[in-house]
Amino acid sequence: MSELIKLENISLRAADMVEEGRVHKALYSDPEIFEEELDKVFNNSWVFIGHESEVPDVGSFKTAFVGRQPVILSRDRKKNLHVLLNRCRHRGATVCEGRKGKTKSFSCPYHGWGYALDGELRSLPKPEEYDGVIDKSELPLQRLRSETYAGLVFATFNDAIEPLEDFLGGAKKWINLFMKQGGGYPLKVLGEHRFSFPGNWKIQLENTTDAYHFPIIHKSFISSLDEQAADIFDFLDGEGFVEDLGNGHSVMVMIPELTDLEENLDEPIPDRFQALADELAAEGRSDDEIRRLVRAVHGTGFNLNLFPNVSCSMAFFRVMRPVSASETEIQHVALGGEGAPAPFNRKRMRLHEHFQGPMGFGTPDDGEAWERVQKGSMAGPDGWILVNRGLNNLHRSPDGNVAGAVCSETGMRAAYRQYKAVMAAGEEK
Repeated sequence: MSELIKLENISLRAADMVEEGRVHKALYSDPEIFEEELDKVFNNSWVFIGHESEVPDVGSFKTAFVGRQPVILSRDRKKNLHVLLNRCRHRGATVCEGRKGKTKSFSCPYHGWGYALDGELRSLPKPEEYDGVIDKSELPLQRLRSETYAGLVFATFNDAIEPLEDFLGGAKKWINLFMKQGGGYPLKVLGEHRFSFPGNWKIQLENTTDAYHFPIIHKSFISSLDEQAADIFDFLDGEGFVEDLGNGHSVMVMIPELTDLEENLDEPIPDRFQALADELAAEGRSDDEIRRLVRAVHGTGFNLNLFPNVSCSMAFFRVMRPVSASETEIQHVALGGEGAPAPFNRKRMRLHEHFQGPMGFGTPDDGEAWERVQKGSMAGPDGWILVNRGLNNLHRSPDGNVAGAVCSETGMRAAYRQYKAVMAAGEEK
């Protein structure tokens, strides 16, 4: 143990601060490293922007960020999706400030330059003053390369990056399983809430692949459950696992029996969902549909981390945005079914509020833990963060990936391995 806390001079090169089983605490607080991360990690990776259901119609839009850079996800008149840099080509003002909505075009509030839904520059005041000066076709809003998988929209500034499906690799299997929680209906965003915490983005990246903390931090949540539900969340000694899916992605399976929500539909309906089943039956829903909806209402039994900025976490999306070395914005996105029965979507929202909501049991406790990690990272002149749990107790999953017990830190090591690779890219060895 003495070697782990030994004071030593270390390189300021971020890639050197990641070792197998530990990372240096300077990665949480060094502002120069943070600026380097914005370029190497966020500007050069596939970054999650949103879900297709958030922009369902012609003219629909939502604003988001790639790292610190504001972007717009829009659907044009041909129903094609675009991810546009939210910056007028004249003086650089943002052309859209709403979080989401519908519009016919985007307009700069400063000088009135107007852009179509696909980003093309269409109009500008006093156009005669630009005769022979500019060509409008050469000044569209900058388009990012964007691709979609299973309704998830990603974008990147790196035109040379591998195709999205290749980047997702082993995570695609788990994305497909996650999408089944619409209960037979397409997945749909029902709502969202945002909050910030005074800590580094990588602290949150670690959290959704960390089962070890659950019975400690979330005692109040577990105490709020009925006995049957509480037993389900007593998973540290169960058959769960964490699997490294490659490219920084990982999955933490806490409740294996809830991996595939289209299986075991003939099991008895839990008492806590009997009222929902009765309400669906009163609407005339078939027994098969009721069982499918009840099976899906609580979400999956796993957390899927997609490097670098989104988690498909049991029943919701957790989207992370780095603001500074010591500040991160989190967006929790509630999910339901497009066209699904109202009682199903309503129950999904109530369950979301119970744990993830701003007045729920889970989010405040997690937030305090993240803040205290950041505070502790400032203590002392040196120090390492341990991510070595389960390092000598690994096995191969049926898919051939490295895996460990559900309480192992296999997922954290997966993320930091990708982090190390991208931070070292282009540097001399």
